[in-house]
Amino acid sequence: MEQNTTQSRRERYLTFFLGDEQYGIAIDRIKEIIAMMKVTQVPKTPHYMRGVINLRGSIIPIVDTRLRFGMEIREPDMHTAIIIVEVEKVNVGFIVDRVEEVASIDSAHLSEPPKFGSHIDTDFICSMAQIEENVVMILDVLKLFEADELLSLEQIQQKQISEGE
Repeated sequence: MEQNTTQSRRERYLTFFLGDEQYGIAIDRIKEIIAMMKVTQVPKTPHYMRGVINLRGSIIPIVDTRLRFGMEIREPDMHTAIIIVEVEKVNVGFIVDRVEEVASIDSAHLSEPPKFGSHIDTDFICSMAQIEENVVMILDVLKLFEADELLSLEQIQQKQISEGE
């Protein structure tokens, strides 16, 4: 009897909410999840950059994911969390409304994101998944930033580290 060599794999994703929409990030990108804490603003950064936090001696740039996605700002509540993700060797915190769960998704249940035309940038969505009745947008955190923005994140982190010495 011949084995089926095209078996699908199960991938694990941390899922979270921004408003009513559910998103996911590959679990291997996640460093940790922390409660919302005081963010120190850094001048002359993009509007969605909330600033930096000092997490056990490490300076972490913080992105307000709602602002990055063009959503309205929302006051943090008891469910607001910061997901620390490694992006090009720089740890970056993403503020989310609520962390949901770690979901194991069969790769056969992942589909291509819809294309909305050349004027709408959805490159940061690498796939879509169905979890129960929800559609989850799986994010490519690297594509949430342009190359120069990644450099800025690294510079923010380095500047804060050198000022702290």
